[in-house]
Amino acid sequence: MVKEQFSQPEPVSYELGLKLRDLEESQKLMRERILLIGNNLIESQEKTSSDIIELKKDVSNLKTDVKRIKEIIESLSEEISKSARKEEVAILSRQFKMFQPLNFARIEDIDKIIDKKLHHKHTHSPDESLDTNQHKFWTGKI
Repeated sequence: MVKEQFSQPEPVSYELGLKLRDLEESQKLMRERILLIGNNLIESQEKTSSDIIELKKDVSNLKTDVKRIKEIIESLSEEISKSARKEEVAILSRQFKMFQPLNFARIEDIDKIIDKKLHHKHTHSPDESLDTNQHKFWTGKI
């Protein structure tokens, strides 16, 4: 009877030992998995924070670029507002063509014509002092 008591606990202790080893192995696997997940989480967090830092730098660079572009656009719009429009240039061109300034006489040409006329009068007119005074008046010398 004593043998029967010891023989029965052996299968129970053997089964218990197997179950205990299985539990220890599953616990060991779980621990390894948790460590792996923790490492992956840390790596992922580091990568995410470095990506965020890069994105912040990019956004900062884009902001400065946008500011520069705004300044350039503002200066261009100021320059455009100062310049003449196409219609205004066309109007001036038409007026220029109407007057044809090259057909007008220059002051020097008018002076020469007046001198010729006065010289012609000097040869025919007895009162020379009157003619020279008139010439001075027309040339703006009086």
